[in-house]
Amino acid sequence: MKKGAKPDVLVPMDHISGKIYQIRGMRVILDMDLAGLYQVETKALKQAVKRNMDRFPDDFMFELTADEFEDLRSQIVTSSWGGTRFMPMAFTEQGVAMLSSVLRSARAIQVNIQIMRAFSQLRRMLGGYKELKRKIEDMEQRYDQNFQIVFEAIKQLLEVEAKPKKRIGFTGARAQDSSSTARRR
Repeated sequence: MKKGAKPDVLVPMDHISGKIYQIRGMRVILDMDLAGLYQVETKALKQAVKRNMDRFPDDFMFELTADEFEDLRSQIVTSSWGGTRFMPMAFTEQGVAMLSSVLRSARAIQVNIQIMRAFSQLRRMLGGYKELKRKIEDMEQRYDQNFQIVFEAIKQLLEVEAKPKKRIGFTGARAQDSSSTARRR
């Protein structure tokens, strides 16, 4: 690539960023999403990883529990993942980097570079929020109570931690009541 030339973009950055989830306090990308980005079958990606498990310690890759998978599906509000026979694998940034040594196609290498850039961009964005939050807290110490409402509103806007999303749809007894009502009609 020539100096100053823009790199080829195989996958838009926002498409990659939308596939990064927070699970177990780590930012990860799921195997099915990676397979889609690499344009390989999820089964082939999993097989390649399983043949090289010594390259993927727990802080590089882990398998989701049934509860984690269900929580993630409810947050994303999709059933397009269908019936999986095995729980998805979640890859941290280091795990994605290690995939480039396992999947050796030219596309995998280029997509990995873009994924690494997406993780870096996300880190920079979150770092900016932390710095801004610190500055606001410093200002809060210097101003009187008249500004307290303003500071509280700004803090709420800057809250980085993902709050649990409200589940959508019927749950528990209400779902049973609804289905029995529907049968009577």
